[in-house]
Formats: sequence, C-alpha cells, structure tokens
Amino acid sequence: MAADFDPVAHNRAAWDREVDSGNEWTVPVGADVITRARAGDWSVVLVGYQPVPRDWFPAELAGMAVLCLASGGGQQGPVLAAAGAAVTVFDNSPRQLQQDQVVARREGLQIAGVLGDMRDLSEFPDGSFELVFHPCSNAFVPDVRPVWREAFRVLRPGGVLLAGFTNPVEYMFDAVAYERGELVVKHPLPYSDLTDASPEERARMEAAGEPLSFGHTLEDQLGGQLDAGFVITALFEDRWDESALGRYMATFMATRAVRPA
Repeated sequence: MAADFDPVAHNRAAWDREVDSGNEWTVPVGADVITRARAGDWSVVLVGYQPVPRDWFPAELAGMAVLCLASGGGQQGPVLAAAGAAVTVFDNSPRQLQQDQVVARREGLQIAGVLGDMRDLSEFPDGSFELVFHPCSNAFVPDVRPVWREAFRVLRPGGVLLAGFTNPVEYMFDAVAYERGELVVKHPLPYSDLTDASPEERARMEAAGEPLSFGHTLEDQLGGQLDAGFVITALFEDRWDESALGRYMATFMATRAVRPA
C-alpha cells in the first residue's frame, strides 16, 4: 500500500459501511433491553456472547464516569447509561457513534459521543473516568500499547479497565482457506493486513470492503497492560463461533485490570 496510506481513515470508512450493511455489532439495542437495565437487570459483552461477570463492575454504577472506548454501535454504552452511569462513547466511526445517539434520543438517555483514534485520548484530562469499557476492537489499530497507556492515564486511581481482544493465533492462518473451513498456517505473529496479507487475501478484503485487522501478540495485549501500570485481576476466554479454529479453542479473551490507588 502507498506510504501515505492511513489505516485509521480506512477503518473509519469501513466501519461506517458496516453500520449501513447491518453488521451485528452495529445494531442498537431495543427498548426492552433499556427497560430491564433501568430496573437493574443488565449485561454487556466484551468478546463473543458471554456476558461480563457482574462482579467485574463496581457494585454501584449510578453517577459513575464511564468511558466506552472504541465501543460505538448503540449497544454497551446505552445499557450502562440506563443502569445509571455517566457514559462517554469514544469511537473512530461517526456512524457507530450515531447508533448510540439513536438509543439516547429514543430512551431519553444522556450519552456523550467523541470521534477519534483509540490510541489518542488527549480529548480527556488525566483521571477523567472511573471505568473504561473496551470491547474487542483494538484489532483495528496497528499498535495496541498506546491504547493501554492512554486508558491508564484517563482512569482515576483505583479505576477499572475491562477489555476484550483477539488471541493472535486467529491470524496465523490463510484467510481464503479459512473461509473454506481449512486451517492452513501461513502468517507469523504479530500480524498486519497492511504488510502480511497475500494479494489474494487483500483482494478478498477489498472486495468485501472490510476493516483492516492487526493480530497483536499476547505480550502486547497482556504485557502491555502490565507495562502501562495496570494490575490484572481476572481473565476469561470465549469463542466467537464454531469456525474452523473455534471448534478447537477459544480465540478471544477478556481481562479485568485495575489502576492501583
């Protein structure tokens, strides 16, 4: 790709298209979900379809400053707002941010929306939030360590980071063969669609208008949180589906990490 190619701009446009095409992670929650959340019956996901354990959250969300980081789409942000949190959604896609406002207007919720790259949270002063909720989205930036450093900075001491991400083993396999249900080891890790995809793989992605993905190592995903200063207190794994690889292992994980007081 050209030296001046901007993956953030590319993925912004790609995720706007995902909204228009009805990708399941861009479809706003219904009124029934918000009604239950207001009554204290709520759940959200970081990866796949497994709800985040409720004890990963503070006991009381009312009035809590929450940053939904790269979490547009009208799903997690509105649920947490209905549960009482003061929610800001930060996302790279204008259309994803609009989905949160669709629910906010429909349900009378206050949700702030901010457009930007998840690696740069300079919009927010140090210690702005008590909880950062970061679902499986950092696969769409070339480097993940700035995400952890910025999350640490904008959290108050004692604040919590809930994050979901992809096990990089997902990116080892030839994408074209994978679509046929075949596991053909092809790519070393870490992986980048920018530099590692074959012409055939890139043509498939371009034809589908897909966002560019990046397979970050566990050293950068887990070690990056630790190096930023977090203490990881819990972890679970989940499966996306029964894909070729998903039949054999969980390919996603979620972590709960705390900024020490």
